[in-house]
Amino acid sequence: MPAKSPAMVPSDLPVETALDRAIGPRRAEANELVALLEDISGFTPVVWAGRIIGFGEYKYKYASGHSGRAPVLAYAPGPAKHTLYLSENFTQRWPELCEQLGSYKASKVCLYITRLAKTDRNALRQLLELTLADTLDTWG
Repeated sequence: MPAKSPAMVPSDLPVETALDRAIGPRRAEANELVALLEDISGFTPVVWAGRIIGFGEYKYKYASGHSGRAPVLAYAPGPAKHTLYLSENFTQRWPELCEQLGSYKASKVCLYITRLAKTDRNALRQLLELTLADTLDTWG
C-alpha cells in the first residue's frame, strides 16, 4: 500500500479563493487578517490543505517519530467565524491577552473569532507575535 500523502501541504490554490470562504462583513475582515499576519510574519500567504492560509513554513519531528510541515502562522477564513492557529495552550500561557481580546472561543491551538470588529486588535497582534516567536524558538 502506498504511503498516505500528508494533508497539510502548500498548494497552488489562489489565496483569494480561500478568502472567499468568508462571506458578508467577514470577507473584509479576512483581508485585514491576512494583511496583519503578513505584516507580523514577513511571509507571503500560501494556501495549505485547500483552505488554510499559511505564512512561512517549518518542519517538525516529534519524539514519536511523527514529522511533517506546517505554516509558521496560519488562518482559516469561514462563513461563520475566523480561525487563527496559535501556540499550544495559548489561553493558559497568555490569559491576560485573551481577557483583552473580547468575545472569542478557543481550543488547544485554535482561536475562533466570530467578528473581528469586536476584537481588540492590539491583543490579537500580541498573541500572533508570541505565537510566531514560540514557533521559531521551538522549531526554527
